[in-house]
Amino acid sequence: MLSEFKAFIARGNVLDLAVGVIIGAAFGKIVSSMTDDVLMPVIGAIVGDTDFSNKYMVLSGNVAAGTPLAAAKEAGANVLAWGSFVTAIINFLILAFVIFLIVRQANKAMPPAEAPAGPTEVELLTEIRDSLKK
Repeated sequence: MLSEFKAFIARGNVLDLAVGVIIGAAFGKIVSSMTDDVLMPVIGAIVGDTDFSNKYMVLSGNVAAGTPLAAAKEAGANVLAWGSFVTAIINFLILAFVIFLIVRQANKAMPPAEAPAGPTEVELLTEIRDSLKK
């Protein structure tokens, strides 16, 4: 059983997948940092607030205006954290766009697959002739 497990792990697809997951996690952190530390402050400055992640709406509970999101949740308030949701959507869109660009470039770099060679004209005529003889 151990030797089968070693053979499974040693296969190229499993190693490629592991490397892809590790690189994807690291890239996700980069995108999150870019969104949280670069884009959202700019968007917040345009909107008129510097901390976009603390935007929320209180659904139930007593929370003073201007209370940070973490403090509101800790106080037991039921909040709709729409600022965090918008940040997550922007993270996703950036990540999806970058992955699209990578896949697009990879497809351009790969040579096009050759079309399977079909029968030649002579072979087709021979098949038709043989069919007619039967």
